[in-house]
Amino acid sequence: MKIMKTTMAFVLRALLCALPRPPALRRPLLCVAAAATLAGCALPVTHPGTSFQAPADWREAAERTPADLALEADWWRRFDSTELEALVADALAGSPDLAEATERVVQAEIAARSAGAALFPTVNLDAATTLGRVRGNASGAANADKSAVGLGISYEIDVWGSNIANWKAARIRYDATRYDYEATRLSLVAGVANAYVQVLTTRARLAIARDNLAIAERLFTIVEARYRHGAASALDVSRQRAQVLAQRDTIAPMQAQERQSLRALAILAGRLPQGFDVSGRDLDPLAIPTVAAPLPSELLARRPDLAAAEARLAAADADIVIARAALFPLTLSLGASAGVSSGKFGLVGLTDPLRAANLTVSLMQAIFDGGRLRGQVETSESQRRQTLETYRRAALTALKETEDALSDVTLSQTQEVSQLAIRAENERALRLSELRYREGSDTLSTLLDAQRNLFSAQDSLVLQRQARLNAAVGLYKALGGGWLLDPAQAAEPLPAS
Repeated sequence: MKIMKTTMAFVLRALLCALPRPPALRRPLLCVAAAATLAGCALPVTHPGTSFQAPADWREAAERTPADLALEADWWRRFDSTELEALVADALAGSPDLAEATERVVQAEIAARSAGAALFPTVNLDAATTLGRVRGNASGAANADKSAVGLGISYEIDVWGSNIANWKAARIRYDATRYDYEATRLSLVAGVANAYVQVLTTRARLAIARDNLAIAERLFTIVEARYRHGAASALDVSRQRAQVLAQRDTIAPMQAQERQSLRALAILAGRLPQGFDVSGRDLDPLAIPTVAAPLPSELLARRPDLAAAEARLAAADADIVIARAALFPLTLSLGASAGVSSGKFGLVGLTDPLRAANLTVSLMQAIFDGGRLRGQVETSESQRRQTLETYRRAALTALKETEDALSDVTLSQTQEVSQLAIRAENERALRLSELRYREGSDTLSTLLDAQRNLFSAQDSLVLQRQARLNAAVGLYKALGGGWLLDPAQAAEPLPAS
């Protein structure tokens, strides 16, 4: 409303300065300007919002403490890894995905500014001068010099509020792209954290495989010594040699997986994959933060993807207003022009010019369009319903992802504790089995079983540690990573009736 009043005041001032001012023109001009000022509020947009009943609490809810509820914007620092922090900084500075999202925000901002240009009048200045000669049969030659300067102002009166609705829709879509940027940023940071954990997991499994290979080779020497002394059979030697070869065969695929994980991490960080490396060797130095989820009703303001979906729903409401405004038959345009002209070249004769001015008010009414405008309204209404369902699906997905993340955090922690006990027992079983085999109390089959069980328990423990770290990252991502919708930065609400 303020913009409309300011715009019409500018138009009125320009017209009064450009045109002659006989009393007969002043009254119609003031009436037109007053009508245009009121027209900006003729068709207000009302955004009813979305009715979504969030659950009272999480099914997988854990006990909440004030420290747990504090979701930091730089949540990745809670893993206590300076190398991870450096990788995230590189990703935020050089990721192509984030740069692409930034350009989408820039384009949406430009579109919003362009949409706002329709709220202001168009002013054109025209200056021209012509030098010419006209030759006649009887009168000889005559000068045809001409110079003119003109000022024109045109403005389409926003009678039904479609222009301001279009401007507000563009602003809301701009906000939606900003929320999309935040969602992309969150996904990028979570991807870097998971990729870094994957590299360290592969390296830890490689170290375990090499240690197990060394154990298998040591036991092979024992079997060979017993065979030379007649205490073991050739079958025992062959079976232990097969165990050594099988353990050696697991190393090459893990090395290839390590290189692939490093290249994937390099792409996320915006670095060249060739020659890229990290110094971390295993998962033990990484801390696993504890975070409890806020109430489900708060989740809708903590996830940028939900904020973007809701903004697009508001923009769809504005699109309906624009389509309905086109059904009204009246289009009112206001134009004014003033100019001076002279019969001399080079504008030198404008000291004594011929003055001209005119005021134009045009009305346009659609008689028949074959149902095209009505079809546009129905399409906009259908698109709004589709956008509403998109928002509902996004909200339901967010609730599901958070429940899954909470469940993964609890389950992975419990399983890691169990896996630690399993590994300890398998280490003890291997020591006892090796001792009994040296003494001749156990067969080689018992020793081989103890080896395989320990190898499996050690590898499973590393994977379980990775699952805990990934669950913590997934929970941060499901909760929006500490992002919180700032009402002051949200789109300006559409005018209510």
